[in-house]
Amino acid sequence: LQNRPPITEKREREREREREEKREGEGEGEGEGEEEQVVNPWTVSAKGGGKIDYDKLIDQFGCQRIDQSLVDRIHRLTSRTPHVFLRRGVFFAHRPLSRCLLDLNEILDAHERGEKFYLYTGRGPSSEALHLGHLIPFMFTKYLQEAFKVPLVIQLTDDEKCMWKDLTVEESQRLARENAKDIIACGFDVTRTFIFSDFDYVGGAFYKNMVKVGKCVTYNKAVGIFGFTGEDHIGKISFPPVQAVPSFPSSFPHLFGGQDNLRCLIPCAIDQDPYFRMTRDVAPRIGYQKPALIESSFFPAMQGENAKMSASDPNSAIYVTDSAKEIKNKINRYAFSGGQDSIEKHRELGANLEVDIPFKYLSFFLDDDAKLEEIRKEYGAGRMLTGEVKQLLIQVLTELVERHRRARAAVTDEVSFWG
Repeated sequence: LQNRPPITEKREREREREREEKREGEGEGEGEGEEEQVVNPWTVSAKGGGKIDYDKLIDQFGCQRIDQSLVDRIHRLTSRTPHVFLRRGVFFAHRPLSRCLLDLNEILDAHERGEKFYLYTGRGPSSEALHLGHLIPFMFTKYLQEAFKVPLVIQLTDDEKCMWKDLTVEESQRLARENAKDIIACGFDVTRTFIFSDFDYVGGAFYKNMVKVGKCVTYNKAVGIFGFTGEDHIGKISFPPVQAVPSFPSSFPHLFGGQDNLRCLIPCAIDQDPYFRMTRDVAPRIGYQKPALIESSFFPAMQGENAKMSASDPNSAIYVTDSAKEIKNKINRYAFSGGQDSIEKHRELGANLEVDIPFKYLSFFLDDDAKLEEIRKEYGAGRMLTGEVKQLLIQVLTELVERHRRARAAVTDEVSFWG
């Protein structure tokens, strides 16, 4: 023991990094073997076509649930009523910011000290128009930007969709421009928001960070995180650093020059978590802070949570281009009901709210907590009928889509965003 060489500071850092890699690597390889559910950026499915088990997903990904104390703290710091998506657990989990249980609270600690952070979210443009599920991260990000008065970068991964979908480069770019109009229509602060497409922006400091990230991730590590196979082309394997580096302020020197320690908070759906598990593993190794995440559950398809929204099935979702007549028709014909087969049976047993899509959609988009609770009680007890709930949902969604359509019509090519 006396002759054993001392543990150098460098070796101790290496050991700590190895331990951290092991922690960050927990839950990797989703989709391999006999996993009950597959959740990654390209595939979301549960075994036997059932519902996603979010408790298992939290354990698998190593996330933490957002509790009421965290919601209350955000309320206190911003002096604003927490967003409906936060109050009702749509955004339900977050990623620790760094080791030793430091998490979203560290972002709030920094805010209380007067230190800034920035937001980063994105969109993979693969369809002509967005559906309501696509709007959720942008609606929530707008609230965060307004509440904390912070900068925001929005990445359009037109390169990713070109590589994963049967799209040409030109078509991917066109869809990115169309989707950008819908994103702008959400009403972000033009003086604090930078929207960019990968095809147009990647290069310079951004590309340098991509190379730094790429050198830190082995092929085997990438296979473990993303499930790549020998049949995947090398474009897919090279993409993850592109989505990783907007987490680092040095990727945007014209926005954050000299602020390389600026913290980053990423609102996203939980299927994007693999990208940022990789990012958080790499960040300290290249001298950057780990990003923090606040993650949402999935928006259910019209036919039920066991179904899947699909661009090939326009009846699986409400799109921002749908007319009032189309919204009414889709909800009345396709929205899966938890009501009973007959009025008599419904009055006796009430609706099954766990599977009822009209009620679930109202829980996303009806801001009035008291009204939603009244519906929960009355519909669940059978005193309110499915037709009444659907009628209210038609009204709420028609107003939402009409507001969005008017805002989008005001977006011109001359609209200029910060940066």
